[in-house]
Amino acid sequence: MDTWERARRILDVAGLPPNSLVDCRPLAGGTYNTVEELRLADGTRYVLKIPPPTTAPGLSHERELLVSEAEFYREAATVGVPAPQVVTTGERHLLMTHCPGTPWSDHLEPGERAALRKEVGHLVARLHGVTGPGFGYPSGALGPLAPDWRTAFTAMYDAVLEDARRYDAWLPRPVDEVARTAKTAYDALDEVTVPHLVHFDLWQGNILVEHSDDHTAPRIGGLIDGERMFWGDPLADFVSLALLGDIEQDEDFLTGYQETGGRTEFDTPARQRLALYRSYLYLIMLVETVPRAPGAEHVAWVREAVAPELLAALDEPA
Repeated sequence: MDTWERARRILDVAGLPPNSLVDCRPLAGGTYNTVEELRLADGTRYVLKIPPPTTAPGLSHERELLVSEAEFYREAATVGVPAPQVVTTGERHLLMTHCPGTPWSDHLEPGERAALRKEVGHLVARLHGVTGPGFGYPSGALGPLAPDWRTAFTAMYDAVLEDARRYDAWLPRPVDEVARTAKTAYDALDEVTVPHLVHFDLWQGNILVEHSDDHTAPRIGGLIDGERMFWGDPLADFVSLALLGDIEQDEDFLTGYQETGGRTEFDTPARQRLALYRSYLYLIMLVETVPRAPGAEHVAWVREAVAPELLAALDEPA
């Protein structure tokens, strides 16, 4: 089945006129799912995601990612956070509305950037006000939701370490040594007793900025690609929000986050947890280069840029 025929069938399932499809084009930026933009004759735009074949290589937590993504969008809608709306979802697809804007650019004026980071802080605090039925990935990729965060997160961490072993992935330290180091901070996970909505992939590429034609200030058009979401510690979102950096240096974001009720107390247990979450994300970034096979240039960049940050997270003093 070609992409147009597949798109028409999914539109039909969604109750939309399949014969009104006038454009079906791939969207760049995704590294796991196939992403396409569908445009209908009336100008309406949708985004369609198709997962890779079940036989395709991937990380353990990446099974049923679209289940998690749909969950994120439904929950975001309950607190008025701009994000795609789920139109229809099935075993092999997710059809959602198109959000206005383009991925965050580094070419913003300083005043625009400050205002947008503050707006992101407001939105993320609202997301973190959503609580869930348990801890972990709602997709069930690593098993059912856990009753406590320590059980859930240590299972997540163990899974990516096992992926590293399975793929014989390059890491700056042996896998067993990484595991031993991380374990020394696990007691801090017991501080988290309520499962909150965590996007966990809010780097700039997943934050859309909408620029108007009347020269008014830009605004956030949508938070997208919620496929990595889990129920857990809100602090975990601070990793991708300051990817390869330090969230405490982002005063504009933190101001917006606090104004909307977000808690930002960086005490010793919080710093231990934040270091764990940083190491978890950076492990994922290093290990996924094996099944993704993105090319020598990208692999070299990941090793050069991400590996030192992984070591810094593991070595952060208690």
